[in-house]
Amino acid sequence: MDHDTHQPRRIAPPSPAIAALAQERLAGLATPPGALGRVGEVGAWLSAVQGEVPPHPLTDVRLVVFAGDHGVAAHGVSAYPAAVTEAMVRTIVAGRAGVSALAKEHGVTVTVLDVAVDADLADLPAAITAHKVRRGSGAIHLTDAMTREEADRSLALGAQVARELVEDGAQLLMTGDLGIGNTTPAAALVAAVLGLPADEVTGRGTGIDDDGWTRKRDVIAQALTRAEGRTADPVEVLTALGSADLAAATGFLVEAASLGVPVVLDGLMSLACAVVAEALAPGASAWWVAGHRSTEPAQAHALKSLGLEPLLDVGMRLGEGSGAVAALPVLRSGIAVLRDVALLSEILPS
Repeated sequence: MDHDTHQPRRIAPPSPAIAALAQERLAGLATPPGALGRVGEVGAWLSAVQGEVPPHPLTDVRLVVFAGDHGVAAHGVSAYPAAVTEAMVRTIVAGRAGVSALAKEHGVTVTVLDVAVDADLADLPAAITAHKVRRGSGAIHLTDAMTREEADRSLALGAQVARELVEDGAQLLMTGDLGIGNTTPAAALVAAVLGLPADEVTGRGTGIDDDGWTRKRDVIAQALTRAEGRTADPVEVLTALGSADLAAATGFLVEAASLGVPVVLDGLMSLACAVVAEALAPGASAWWVAGHRSTEPAQAHALKSLGLEPLLDVGMRLGEGSGAVAALPVLRSGIAVLRDVALLSEILPS
């Protein structure tokens, strides 16, 4: 079967000319040089990605939570049973999840999509379930997460979701995850793409003990051995070691960047997908900002590889896109200072 359809497609960066103008405005504000720190930097970055100096206020921000189950959850890698995934999808739909509270506070519209939940959610609105790829993804140390065709379908689904949101007026996108056991495939993806051993990417996820950590490390190591020789092709990596929901998030990130719309990344799952998306579409990472630093070691490796420095470091590890939403006030602050702070040239007599 010919798999040459996924040649890397280079993504152009935000306009260097606009970026220079934004830096010039930031430098000209009536503040000491560098005094605004990351707030000023992210304001200038938003100017560049929007193509406007100063940048527009962010009034339409959308978060998509890609939900799915993972075969590894049956192999002692998580502190919670897989049934929690379905329960949390329903909790997000009801507006009562951790991310729901943050999104309400910060004016973010949340969508949850059942990409691969191992349950029948047919009683939920069709918009949530209509594009389901499969029920659960394979236990990656024993078998592929999915077929190549399912990986392609998942990537296309994520791209379609991003495109529809942008066409509907979204100025800023966020990606969230939901699925018991998902830090295991996410860590495996980071290890495979970056060439790291299992020891360096294995974290405690939802809070496993030492025995659980060892089991998880062994599962990841076994999965990496099983996928040897297939890691040069990002789609093949997703097929072998990812999941349908992580592949959908990857397609979402690539499409957003190709459309020139900024994305706030969340924790480990988001960054694992970002590493794969950058391999699929080199240059895409110029359109992303890291919302927060997770406690997961694989996220730190992913951030470093993409050259991204998180806006927040507050010990969060919830997922759901919660860290991305929590970082939104920093982005809005960056816009406010570029829009509303006087220029030094305006306040000093000439």
